[in-house]
Amino acid sequence: MHPSAALKPALDALAQAMDNRFDRLLQLPEDPRRRLYQAMRHATMGGGKRMRPLLTVAACDLFHVDKDRSLRVALAVECIHCYSLVHDDLPCMDNDDMRRGKPTVHKAFDEGMAVLAGDGLLTLAFEILADEATHEDARVRAELVLELARAAGPAGMVGGQAMDIAAETSVFDLPTTTRLQQLKTGALISFCVEAGAIMGKAGPDQRTRLRGYAHDLGLAFQITDDLLDVEGDSARTGKAVAKDAAAGKATFVSLLGLERARQQADFLINQAIAHLSGFGQEADLLRAVARFAVERDR
Repeated sequence: MHPSAALKPALDALAQAMDNRFDRLLQLPEDPRRRLYQAMRHATMGGGKRMRPLLTVAACDLFHVDKDRSLRVALAVECIHCYSLVHDDLPCMDNDDMRRGKPTVHKAFDEGMAVLAGDGLLTLAFEILADEATHEDARVRAELVLELARAAGPAGMVGGQAMDIAAETSVFDLPTTTRLQQLKTGALISFCVEAGAIMGKAGPDQRTRLRGYAHDLGLAFQITDDLLDVEGDSARTGKAVAKDAAAGKATFVSLLGLERARQQADFLINQAIAHLSGFGQEADLLRAVARFAVERDR
């Protein structure tokens, strides 16, 4: 990973902040639940790009949200993301052995514990958002819970995963593949940015700009993932590569070709950054995240 100079300090600080918070949230109990908590810690700590939490904090920074509160929302987002990875890696889904450079949860523990670890992280996310410590206004907390449920559920990430399973036995065209990725990857990324607007009680115009940014960023991020699946090094990505081709799934790369896919990712990132034109220097971190999305090597 080669983040820009502007992004690396923010990524490093956020990675440490996330690990510290997961360490406190998932303290090991002295009872038979201990192995469950160990599995949840394995899934959440010591790895990952932490791009979704960074997006959340950067969006909250636009509206001068208290840092501890924005980190709580970022932690909830990362709980959802990590739960989805644990379940996606299971033998009944993608059947992966490595994630973030270490054994997947079902390999390090077992399948039953991996299912429960994912369930635990999913529900923890909503506990965090619903707590008064996240925001004193109950309406803000309710909107966060509602929008995250939409982004993570059958109308969002889970629906995209269902389409991804169907893609193994169907031939998807470009619009269908785009819709799949908008749900599977884009919905949660959109929530990260929307969360900042919710926490800051932003107006309609600001929300529209941020939704446009998130939409284009999500697609560019997935195109880059598809490129890395073809050209990436598993030692750098921390997970298996060339999986999509082996499964016969349509991807942006298989549908567009390598060069057009790269061009499309670059176009989308430039367009995403253009959506932020109404903001000043306070949006520089969001701009840096957008550039990193297509420059990364994992």
